[in-house]
Amino acid sequence: MKHQNISIKHLGRCDYEPVWRQMQQFTDERDQSTLDELWLVEHPPVFTQGLAGKAEHVLAAGDIPIIQVDRGGQVTYHGPGQIVAYPMIDLRRHGIGVKSLVNGIEQAIIDTVALYGIEAKRKDNAPGVYVKGAKIASLGLRIRKACSFHGLAFNIDMDLEPFTRINPCGFSGLEVIQLADLAKGVEMATVEQQLITAFCEQLNFTAQQASAA
Repeated sequence: MKHQNISIKHLGRCDYEPVWRQMQQFTDERDQSTLDELWLVEHPPVFTQGLAGKAEHVLAAGDIPIIQVDRGGQVTYHGPGQIVAYPMIDLRRHGIGVKSLVNGIEQAIIDTVALYGIEAKRKDNAPGVYVKGAKIASLGLRIRKACSFHGLAFNIDMDLEPFTRINPCGFSGLEVIQLADLAKGVEMATVEQQLITAFCEQLNFTAQQASAA
């Protein structure tokens, strides 16, 4: 895997759909010279349903909108207090396959959680990161033109109630947890920077800070 630069963009709190459309546009318009980017964002409450998503996994959405999207995976929830990170990476240029990208993202989350004295793990056939069987981060990607978009959602300090309205990622009864319930002194901005550092270490990137898109 080659070592390359990646532009880090902090978008703040943004509605889901416009950011999704920007990801699609960025991926469609990029060429071989386009710098890879990692977008960090918080979304207002929203359920997103993946390409193979089954309606029965949404139990009672209530007042939270459901958006059908073009990533892999089933239904998940995004809301304030959750770090959402979207890696837009030219896999062919970077010399990396999809499996290695997924492993790198998962390991970056595992490494970040470890900084708080907590052991997190992968689970076979269930992408994401888990602590004692409970899910702390979800993962859903799309690859187009050998380039990735969509990404990860890492629960930091949020209202977890909306997860009870769905079968998270298609698993009935799956417990969902967050970092703030497992460790003291958890701050979103600090965890975000720790995650960026771990992501770049795992996937051989050098971070370049950029202004919001």
